[in-house]
Amino acid sequence: MKILIIAVLSAALCASPLAISLAETPKIYVCPDCGCPSDNRTFNKPGACPDCGMPLIEQGANQKQHKTTVAILLFEGAEIIDYAGPWEAFGEAGFQIFTVAEKAKPIHAVFGQKIIPNYTFANSPAADVLLVPGGAVENSMKNAALLNWVQKNAQTSKHVMSVCTGALILAKAGLLDGLTATAVSHAIDGLGEISPKIKVVRDQRYVDNGKIITTAGLSSGIDGAFHVIEKIKGRGEAQATALGMEYRWDPDSKFARAALADTYFPHFHGVDAQALSTQGDTEHWEAKVLFSKPASASAILELLGKKIVAETPRTRGPVILTPTSSSEIEWKFTDEQGSSWSGQGTVEPAEGQTGKCRHAQAGA
Repeated sequence: MKILIIAVLSAALCASPLAISLAETPKIYVCPDCGCPSDNRTFNKPGACPDCGMPLIEQGANQKQHKTTVAILLFEGAEIIDYAGPWEAFGEAGFQIFTVAEKAKPIHAVFGQKIIPNYTFANSPAADVLLVPGGAVENSMKNAALLNWVQKNAQTSKHVMSVCTGALILAKAGLLDGLTATAVSHAIDGLGEISPKIKVVRDQRYVDNGKIITTAGLSSGIDGAFHVIEKIKGRGEAQATALGMEYRWDPDSKFARAALADTYFPHFHGVDAQALSTQGDTEHWEAKVLFSKPASASAILELLGKKIVAETPRTRGPVILTPTSSSEIEWKFTDEQGSSWSGQGTVEPAEGQTGKCRHAQAGA
């Protein structure tokens, strides 16, 4: 029989609680059940297992219940938030986490962070959850040993989750064929290039295929981690974990970076300019940019026109550019889904900025 208890909290005055003193029982610590030689040993103080290096846990009733394990893949150039964000969420949920890399030496993540893996491909234990982060994945996608390890552990894990460009590793390993998947906005097209059998999704923060879950970029990995916690421990536990992290988790959120309208803006690579503001939604976007060079409105319009025609992404057919005045241009195009878009660009002198122009553009 199961009993549902609903707790209601309200402010009230009450008497001081009764103090009770109990004799403290000595604590015994054990290694998590990971298959190493120390699984049957006991220790009288916390620390690391001398065989596998995993943190010792307190022996007791909780030990009888299997503790969910998470294996996090590490490689040179891994994105910190891709693994650190989910790591925090899984840790708060009580999961046992360990890291795995090809070799035992420290790996260098982005921005110079150095981290030492717990295991190598040769001695890593099986895990319930396999996490594949993104980052600089070009070399990892060419690493046969890494791809083989991912394929092998994906078979034995109950859940496989990628973050950001980690989806490209899963795709290269052949794990996404026939499935829906997403990735960080600038890398989504790469999924289809790896395998046309992948159904690419742009308007979801994470995509769940049952066992394999792909998440979009960076912070979306935290939302994906809470989704995995929900699958394993239930929504209430996931919500409580998010509250403990002071994180606003909304499993029904419709926000997806790759679905915003600015993904149809031209790429202004090599332009000497500073962004002043950029904002919008899925159907409209406005950006204001301060240009230092060129210094004249006509030269800026000419440069923008070339960039718009040549570098507007994901179009079906040509971009039609129309100058409307000496300081304004308009353009139209059809996106890959067949929807029509129009843009307007205006160049005007920047207040208090001698020799500089402000360019404002909007798409709808």
